Amino acid sequence: MPRVHPHPTRRRIYEILERSSVNDPVVHAVHLFLILLIAVNVTAVVLESVPSLQDAYDTPFLIIELVSGVIFTVEYAARLWCAPEYLPFHHMTPWRARMRWALHPQSVIDFVAVVPFYLAYWDVGGLRAFLLLRLFRFFKLARYSPGLASLAEAVYAERRALIACGVILMGAMLLAASAINLVERDVQPDKFGTIPESMYWAIVTLTTVGYGDAVPVTALGRVIAALTAVAGLVMLALPVGIIASAFSREIHRRDFVVTWSMVARVPLFGDLDAQEIASVMQCLSSRSCAPGEVIVRKGDEAHSMYLIAAGDVEVVLPGENVRLGPGDFFGEMAVLKRRRRAATVRALTPCRLLVLDAGDLHDLLEGNPALAEHVHAVARSRGGETDE
Repeated sequence: MPRVHPHPTRRRIYEILERSSVNDPVVHAVHLFLILLIAVNVTAVVLESVPSLQDAYDTPFLIIELVSGVIFTVEYAARLWCAPEYLPFHHMTPWRARMRWALHPQSVIDFVAVVPFYLAYWDVGGLRAFLLLRLFRFFKLARYSPGLASLAEAVYAERRALIACGVILMGAMLLAASAINLVERDVQPDKFGTIPESMYWAIVTLTTVGYGDAVPVTALGRVIAALTAVAGLVMLALPVGIIASAFSREIHRRDFVVTWSMVARVPLFGDLDAQEIASVMQCLSSRSCAPGEVIVRKGDEAHSMYLIAAGDVEVVLPGENVRLGPGDFFGEMAVLKRRRRAATVRALTPCRLLVLDAGDLHDLLEGNPALAEHVHAVARSRGGETDE
């Protein structure tokens, strides 16, 4: 069935803002502009804190703030308007979808980044402190960087382990502070006279900063300092290793889940077990198509089947054109039955396809009798259906 989009303008704005289309020059231009605007804005906020620069460049700073405030407001309003286009909100009414979108953490950051622009025009001294919220605009970069989003998800996933690392660090700090206090309090009462005073030395030593303003002078104190410094390296290595491993897993998991879900929804592969789906995934390759590009042409030999990872395509059939989007697939029956294409398929928007070559599919079936039996059973059940 063709996908119905009652608001083509809203859909197009959504594709631009959420980068749903790949290899689209408009999408790239808009996102590059927004990234540069965020960078310029944050830089201006930092430089504006220097009195001499603020006095010398007051007008440029004001222009940057005005332009940024207007553009960020328009961006927030556009994203709010396009909320019903988000896949998780498709089943909701437009206003409910917008409410759900507005409560998303990234949406809250967008809102907080816009608020200071309007607070600046209130002549209330207490509100001036809120202007520092302009620095929150830096976190808008997470929307344009999948890597930052994955890093945040990795940190959240390992929050319990990171909290445990914090507890261990606190325990090591207390132990080191107590030991150095016991050894050095009579020699340097002004620096190590109490455990709270010693805790400052312990934390800067454990974090390998070591300012040098508090240094043990006794032999035993120096041994404790050396052990504390070594322990600090271990304490820092633990969270770094946890986050690095979680980040790597998150990147691979995201790619794996997207590809897995697309393969699993194809009727030919819908009832396969995990091992069989994994074998199909190993044979997939990627292909990008520009708008208007013909992917398959009616009458051509079927060399591949296609799964749509991003973008929309149009299947030209007698009397109707069918629109397919992300998650849909086409061309599997022509490949399986070794027949020519029955329809032309062309890209409507910039799109990315996952391609399974006919040779790989047939090799896969030959090497996996159980998979071959299942696929051929599905083919027989769909024998009367039209395929591209």
